[in-house]
Amino acid sequence: MPATNSDLDNADSHDVIQVRGARENNLAGVSVDIPKRRLTVFTGVSGSGKSSLVFDTIAAESQRLINETYTAFVQNFMPSLARPDVDSLRNLSAAIIVDQERIGANARSTVGTATDAHTMLRILFSRLGTPRVGPPSAFSFNRAEGMCPACEGLGKASEIDLDEFVDRSLSLNEGAVKVPGYGVGTWYWQLMAQSGLFDPELALKDYPDEVWEQFLYQPATKVKVGTSNLTFEGLVTKVKRQLLAKDRESLQNHVRVFADRAMKLTRCPACEGARLNEAALSARIDGVGIADCSRMQISDLAEFVRGIQSAAVGPMLEGLRGTLESMIDIGLGYLSLDRESSTLSGGEAQRVKLVRHLGSSLTDVTYVFDEPTVGLHPHDIQRMNDLLLQLRAKGNTVLVVEHKPETIGIADHVVDLGPGAGQAGGRLCYAGDLEGLKKSGTLTGRYLDHRVRLRDQVRRPVGWLPIEGATLHNLRDVSVEIPLGVLTVVTGVAGSGKSSLIHGSLAGREGVILAGQEPIRGSRRSNPATYTGLLDPIRAEFAKANKVKPRLFSANSVGACPGCKGLGMVYTDLAMMAEVASVCEDCNGERFTAEVLAYQLRGKNISEVLRMSAVEAQAFFAKGPARAILDRLVAVGLGYLGLGQPLTTLSGGERQRLKLAIHMGKNGTTYILDEPTTGLHLADVDQLLTLLDRLVDDGNTVIVIEHHQAVMAHADWLIDLGPGAGHDGGRIVFTGIPADLVESSASLTADHLRRYIGVQPALV
Repeated sequence: MPATNSDLDNADSHDVIQVRGARENNLAGVSVDIPKRRLTVFTGVSGSGKSSLVFDTIAAESQRLINETYTAFVQNFMPSLARPDVDSLRNLSAAIIVDQERIGANARSTVGTATDAHTMLRILFSRLGTPRVGPPSAFSFNRAEGMCPACEGLGKASEIDLDEFVDRSLSLNEGAVKVPGYGVGTWYWQLMAQSGLFDPELALKDYPDEVWEQFLYQPATKVKVGTSNLTFEGLVTKVKRQLLAKDRESLQNHVRVFADRAMKLTRCPACEGARLNEAALSARIDGVGIADCSRMQISDLAEFVRGIQSAAVGPMLEGLRGTLESMIDIGLGYLSLDRESSTLSGGEAQRVKLVRHLGSSLTDVTYVFDEPTVGLHPHDIQRMNDLLLQLRAKGNTVLVVEHKPETIGIADHVVDLGPGAGQAGGRLCYAGDLEGLKKSGTLTGRYLDHRVRLRDQVRRPVGWLPIEGATLHNLRDVSVEIPLGVLTVVTGVAGSGKSSLIHGSLAGREGVILAGQEPIRGSRRSNPATYTGLLDPIRAEFAKANKVKPRLFSANSVGACPGCKGLGMVYTDLAMMAEVASVCEDCNGERFTAEVLAYQLRGKNISEVLRMSAVEAQAFFAKGPARAILDRLVAVGLGYLGLGQPLTTLSGGERQRLKLAIHMGKNGTTYILDEPTTGLHLADVDQLLTLLDRLVDDGNTVIVIEHHQAVMAHADWLIDLGPGAGHDGGRIVFTGIPADLVESSASLTADHLRRYIGVQPALV
């Protein structure tokens, strides 16, 4: 039964997590008691302070206190964690964060390695595989004894375009090397030019064959440069090691562009992508090899493993079966163990992490989830809810940041923050049970039972965008026409092929703009003004008004305060202690030099302008290119954001809408939005629908990949894929207007949309 307010009033103080005076980010001194060993859902509009309370305060302090139990020597090798800005936190237990951050940072991390399923599979083949190969490590593509020697366990070979690496007509001194970071005067250039191995004045085309081979492919070799003994590697050898060992998205943009041009990855011809050497690939269990198992859809692999009977590996078999069944239960049965972790969506990554905890023997810990329903069809949300309840039933405290009413509905306790976002939020609006929330009058309470109706009149297409014979991933020769000039929603259960169809067939076509789920890589220096390009017209106006150069008004350039290098804060690393941030004494947090701050535009200096919210800046910039960008920020619901607010402080929903804002200036185009309701409160979804209507009414085509029933109901046209996930999906099960789906379709989407809008199904 849900915990009531009176339950909490009478609860022993040790049965609640006591938060007093939390002020992280926009929290305005929040004090609240959170019941332990219960499921608590945190609600509120995007930017209201949910993540600041749950992740940046409660979970952060729990992790910091655990780290302090280690010796000073061990702490020196751990990340430094600052104490959250809170008066007091009592009765914390160990926190396990299950968030949407991507798993792994390189191509060696797969679903199998992330869940330990591949480890158990290796043990299985080392014991039962014939011919017998050796210990479990002989089946590991991350160990020398198991990896394919040709691709070193990556499963991929790289085709090198040497002309992208070097200009052979030039010498080293003339800048022959074109690789980013290897220009004349750089550290890597000095190592090549001063190693004594190559004539820096000689054009590369004139190198003797053996010298050319050494220049490109020399293995690591000790050389003397000046008085130092250093290690030299051939250019291609070094660059391949540097770039291929890293996740592509972790590379800086200009380096990623170079890598895409210079190195094309193809399937390794030696192992055909299996990553393993011949010995490991030769072992079989019932005629099936370990590479076959890794390539299988997990639901098929589970069936194969259920058929293996052996007392010699009984406990391990039971563990492997349990892990695979958990992945099926959580809606990931369509994945395979060899799927690279970096290719998983945020929601998939979070569910993969959850698998590791379901079989854990730990109890009385705090599990913290960040929107666990992201990427889930309504059909899959119930299974996620069941898993959250399983964790609670084991005696754990479960804290969930969530917007979906289906998950809010299973909460024992609800904490609602708001009433608005940014500076208008950060306050406790309600804490109690679900029924109390519905009667509370808060925005969340009012919207819990809110429903979007089907359109009375759908827009008519002005043309059609054909997709023919799509076969990417699990798509089964799909052909479909997407209407132009209307709002189309592409839906279906997770893994049904939605993203494969739209991204694989439409992304990259002329006039198509993709606003996907990829996170914005933001540093302390990045903010909405720099990301949207707003800072350029602002600097131009300041420069024109004061007859100086625009670059003076950039905190990343010559106008930056030298004391803090334009950050406004000075960050001091105290080794074993947490990093300390203090306001820069030179500029008092203003980020610019006194000279720059003396220049004004309509009575405001550049620092004062960057402290404005988008709405405030709208009034300040009444016209021109700055006003156009500000109008788009306000249109996507980000009017409360500070122009100079670091991107690192933005929530997931805020970042998604920020990306949309930068594309809205172009008309007559096709927009593809991938789950734009991610991170949005129920009330924010209405605002999103208004925005989508505006894009269509301005002459655009809008295609939305989405599970949210409100967006489906609001669509002019629906394309439903399925009927299931993985090889049970990949087909079009419905295409047409939403009213026809509701009336006649037997798909899972139709069933849930009927329940959402409250109509009885016809005979289908």
